[in-house]
Amino acid sequence: MAAVQEPKKTPIGGYVGFDTIPTQIERKLLRRGFAFNVMLVGATGLGKSTLLNTLFAAHLIDSKGRFKVNEPPRQTTEIAPVTHHIEENGVRLKLTVIDTPGYADLMNNEHCLDPILKYIKDQYAHFLRKELTAARERYITDTRVHCVLFFINPSGQSLKPLDIVALRQLADICNVVPVIAKADSLTLDERAAFKARIKEEIEYHGIKLYPGQLQVPEPLDEYDLQEQALTDAIRARIPFAVVGSERTIVVGGQPVRGRRTKWGGVIEVDNEDHCEFTHLRNFLTRTHLQDLIETTALHYEAFRTRQLLALKENRDSNTSPNK
Repeated sequence: MAAVQEPKKTPIGGYVGFDTIPTQIERKLLRRGFAFNVMLVGATGLGKSTLLNTLFAAHLIDSKGRFKVNEPPRQTTEIAPVTHHIEENGVRLKLTVIDTPGYADLMNNEHCLDPILKYIKDQYAHFLRKELTAARERYITDTRVHCVLFFINPSGQSLKPLDIVALRQLADICNVVPVIAKADSLTLDERAAFKARIKEEIEYHGIKLYPGQLQVPEPLDEYDLQEQALTDAIRARIPFAVVGSERTIVVGGQPVRGRRTKWGGVIEVDNEDHCEFTHLRNFLTRTHLQDLIETTALHYEAFRTRQLLALKENRDSNTSPNK
């Protein structure tokens, strides 16, 4: 077998036009639009709906929490994907929000994660069936879960055993981003200590969270090193301590998103001194949205490999001469 030669760098004698390839790709992608599927996992009353609406600056899903103090929380009873088409500066995004049944809301939560795991795997299976169809669609509708926002109760103590089990099982099959919900209920010192304990527990239990959980060791170029530095900075902030609010209040004569506390203070969502909402938003939408989608493809490939190997083993056992 002949050795593969390194390609030569050859000068061209005039303008050809292939420098427009990026523009062609951009134009095609903008026409088609983009899809992003995010799942919310956490106990009722942690502000999941409110945070999601705050992240995308739109009322996408209704809150299942209380409207009045004496009103019981209105729990999500089934997995309910809701799709919205939103647009920003000519970029169209098909955003699907998957709200999940009340995680950790029951007296016995032994099986509360089962429907969530099943939904994620079912989307992989659906995509695989579409791929294996003889007359395959040119563009398969992607319903795979690109990101799971996992809401941690701001108890200030540590992760609950159920959370540890859930994080481990979810991280094995999809991208999981943990957030400390309603972080304004903690002082800054309590928040820092809580984050540190969560990090220690995640490391101790070997939970491989996004970003970086599927990285393959290889030589890094300058661009990769920049990406790695950004990823390291994000990992240092996980879990994000966040606050959500769809309300606008006036502070110092300026309208800001936030709410007033019962002590007369103000919590500003976009103020980095108050919470880490802006870091979560920038990470999810401005720097890593596409990488979340691409990393989902890696999780899917692992699922696909397991399924095809199982099919092969089943076929081989059925055709064995000893049968």
